[in-house]
Amino acid sequence: MLKDKDNRPYVSWELMESFMTQAFVKYGVPEEDAKLCTDVLLDSDRKGIESHGCNRFKPIYLDRIKKGILNPVTKIDVLKETPTTAVLDANDGMGMVASKKAMEMCIEKAHKYGMGMVAVRNSSHFGIAGYWAEMASKEGMIGICGTNARPSIAPTFGVENMLGTNPLTFSMPTDEEFPFTLDCATSVIQNGKIEYYARIGHDTPYGLVIDRDGNIMTDSKQIIKDIRSEKAALAPLGGFGEEMGGYKGYGYATVVEILSAALQGGIFLKALEGKNEDGSIRPYHLGHFFMAIDTEAFMGLESFKKTTGDILRELRNSQKAPDQDRIYTAGEKEWDVWQERKDKGVPITEAVQEEYKQIRDELNLDIRFPFE
Repeated sequence: MLKDKDNRPYVSWELMESFMTQAFVKYGVPEEDAKLCTDVLLDSDRKGIESHGCNRFKPIYLDRIKKGILNPVTKIDVLKETPTTAVLDANDGMGMVASKKAMEMCIEKAHKYGMGMVAVRNSSHFGIAGYWAEMASKEGMIGICGTNARPSIAPTFGVENMLGTNPLTFSMPTDEEFPFTLDCATSVIQNGKIEYYARIGHDTPYGLVIDRDGNIMTDSKQIIKDIRSEKAALAPLGGFGEEMGGYKGYGYATVVEILSAALQGGIFLKALEGKNEDGSIRPYHLGHFFMAIDTEAFMGLESFKKTTGDILRELRNSQKAPDQDRIYTAGEKEWDVWQERKDKGVPITEAVQEEYKQIRDELNLDIRFPFE
């Protein structure tokens, strides 16, 4: 059995796709929607973004469906629409399904008018943001998107978790084999990465999480518990305080919060905890925003792709720091991971292996994993 450098067994993409799609369907997700949700999760693992891939299949999606706070069937209402904009209501359905509809509308509007923007309310976790921005770049457009999330980040000079990890994501077509895709949270680290650390028994690096008394935390399992109980918070990009520019990450996180909530008249900050006044759980009611900008409305796609590629190549070819043999641009490492994994499959941690066997047995699926 083929294993990665951390001794994790690889599972073929085909088997993972079949298993996850079947499980989604058994949980009530329509088959076409199930295929989409599976593809979004697997795309994260194709790129090596393991914080948002197979590791999150059970806790973020299946468990929430089972708890009744995520609707497996996604009903999308168009609340308002103009030639270049729209507001959608996802009715607490699958965030991936609502996001696909939203970006498809953006692209269609951009083809007609040069730009399109759509906001979504009452949604849920939509996977990696880059998936949606890349929908636009695959069409020769600039893709932009963002989402708010349950509170995790403390504002500069604060210790209370107020803002979500709120990614601000861009994807742009280039004349290379892969687009320029910048997909990252506005916190130094995201919840999914800490959840991953907790699964493998790894401490969270020092300086990224703070408790209500201002103490730095590193115990990943305790951090997960304390963030959910509002006793701990993540640092914004740049870290705590102003010395390393933490106010910049705080500012960008706030930009995403405003665009995700204000455009669609939704809830924000502490209201995104996913709890009622009595402490009982409820849907998260997340907000997203999406944009597509047609490069043909400017100097044309081929000109845009060449200039973008020239910029990226010049950056990579600039003088390297001592002991460094390579400079990367956004999207390049993810492309390299895919080249390594496309014929091998998905590496699965021991904890996730146990989850998958339990899901398989619970749903009586005719699946056998190579790690058994």
